[in-house]
Amino acid sequence: MLAERGLEVSYETVRRWVLKVGPAFARNLRRLRPRSTDIRHLDERVVSIQGNRMYLGRAVDSEGEILEVLVQPRRDKAAALKLIRKLLKKQGYAPIVLVTDKPGSYGAAQRELGLSAHHERGLRKNNRAESSHQVVRRREWKMQGFKSAESAQRFLSLHCAAYNAFYLQRHLISRRTLHLFRAETANQWQIATAAA
Repeated sequence: MLAERGLEVSYETVRRWVLKVGPAFARNLRRLRPRSTDIRHLDERVVSIQGNRMYLGRAVDSEGEILEVLVQPRRDKAAALKLIRKLLKKQGYAPIVLVTDKPGSYGAAQRELGLSAHHERGLRKNNRAESSHQVVRRREWKMQGFKSAESAQRFLSLHCAAYNAFYLQRHLISRRTLHLFRAETANQWQIATAAA
C-alpha cells in the first residue's frame, strides 16, 4: 500500500505498522472469506525457536485453506484439545470429517469434546495438511527463524489470513477465471484495509 503511494519506509516502521493494524486486517480478511469445507486436516510439525523444540499445529480444509495455526510446547492430548477448541470457536460449526496422521491425541481429544465427526487416520491421508507447511517453512527461512513462540504465533495468524486471500490454484483454472479471481481478491483486500 505504501509503495502504491510512492513512500519508502524502513523495515522497523513496517514491523510496527503490522503489529498495530495487522490483526484488524486479518480479522476483516477472514470475515470476507466464504465458508470453508466440512473436512478438516489436522497436523503438526516441529519448529525450533531459540533452541527449544516447539510444535506448530495446523488445521487446513480440503481445499488447502489454512484455518488455524497454534504454536505449543507439547504434542499431546491437551495440545490437540486446544487446537480443536480454537478451531471450533473460530469456525462456528463442527466438521463432518477429521483427517489426521497416526498420533492418538486427536482421537482422544475428539472423544473428550464429544464430536461426532468421522475420524480418518493414515500415513498418507493427511497430505493436504503436510504440504501446507511449505508456506511456513519458506517464511521461517526468509525470517531466519522465529525469535519467540509469541511472535511466531502472532506472525503466523496474520500471514495465514493474507495467504488464504491471495492463494489461487492457478493450474486448475483458466487464465480468464484467474483474472476474475485476482480482481475479486484485490477488491477484498481494499475492503479489509479500508475498514481497519
